[in-house]
Amino acid sequence: MAADDEARAATARPHTPPGRGRRLAVAGLALASAATLIAGVVAAVTLEQPPTRAAAGTGAPAGGPTGLPGGPVTSVIDTRQVAPLRRVIPPDVLVVGTTGITPQQVQRVRRIKGVRDVGLVDGGAVQLRSRLINTFAVDPSAFRSWTPPATARDNALWEALAADRFVVSPKARRELRLNPGFPYPIVARTVPTVTLGGSGDLGLPGIDMLVSKRTGEQMGLVRDIALLVNAPRVDPARLTRSVEAIFGGTAKVLNLNAPQYRQAASYLDLYRQAARRCPGLSWTVLAAIGQVESDHGRNAGRSSAGALGPMQFLPSTWRHYGVDGDRDGKADIMNPYDAIPAAARYLCDHGAGRGGRSLYNAVYAYNHAHWYVQKVLDLARAYAARYS
Repeated sequence: MAADDEARAATARPHTPPGRGRRLAVAGLALASAATLIAGVVAAVTLEQPPTRAAAGTGAPAGGPTGLPGGPVTSVIDTRQVAPLRRVIPPDVLVVGTTGITPQQVQRVRRIKGVRDVGLVDGGAVQLRSRLINTFAVDPSAFRSWTPPATARDNALWEALAADRFVVSPKARRELRLNPGFPYPIVARTVPTVTLGGSGDLGLPGIDMLVSKRTGEQMGLVRDIALLVNAPRVDPARLTRSVEAIFGGTAKVLNLNAPQYRQAASYLDLYRQAARRCPGLSWTVLAAIGQVESDHGRNAGRSSAGALGPMQFLPSTWRHYGVDGDRDGKADIMNPYDAIPAAARYLCDHGAGRGGRSLYNAVYAYNHAHWYVQKVLDLARAYAARYS
């Protein structure tokens, strides 16, 4: 159960803008320009580069280009409703096709033993403020379940998307200096001007923007180009091999549970959410325990003592403290959406919310070793200093 002294988070390389006449491409981990391959690019499906007179990247928020295919589109919030969040679905595999994914392929994936959910989306690489940005075009009512909990529960974000505004990751918003409520030209096959509706952690490596399906159609994004697969009780490597066999080299299949794709940042969001279940308990304590126990899910297998999952519960303890955090009807010891709130529940029942000596005793109850308590508390202080 060894761990690093601080949390590690995966980072994506900056997007590379396409040159004149260069085609945009859909790619796997990062959808990217086919001629300037970004790390992690795995497949290419071309979209025509729009006319070179397109005005993307000028920084002027209002008044999109005119005389171009599709014309300017200015979006406003309307009264359409988004379906309420029923549950959160952690994606285990991402499939990106070289052409659209067929209904027959989707049905074959559904028939893999253990597959619970699949989600099909449109996508492509577009240009925003002179930068290439990887984009999914989605139904907000359906897709919200595939995002991290805090994002999935942000109704305002999904209502904005349903009203044909666009949504970006915090990284994209920061790097591109985007302001919510401002319209921006987006360069694809057409150059619509779309208003930024907000930002949130999208939870998929390399994907930094969402638009509605209607906006995606206007932009000319590729239909049914990506498939998300959830199979919580299937070994991720075996699931990946089964999906690869279906696509036979016509798509890139990414195991999102592999260390290079699993991001500690997503876990930090779960720690913050779970800590709210226990007033007085800092999320940093949960993060520290998650790091020591499994390095944020990277080593979630059975321990020598028989403990399992990202928070390393004994099955006997899990039967009492297990939580259905993603509201899928099951409390899964291997699922971080369930295991992390279960750890918060355990600590809270042992007095962690009172702090001081009570917190020390609660962590000691979690693992009966004084060195363990000291390591957890030291890491918690490091998290507090880093993320304050």
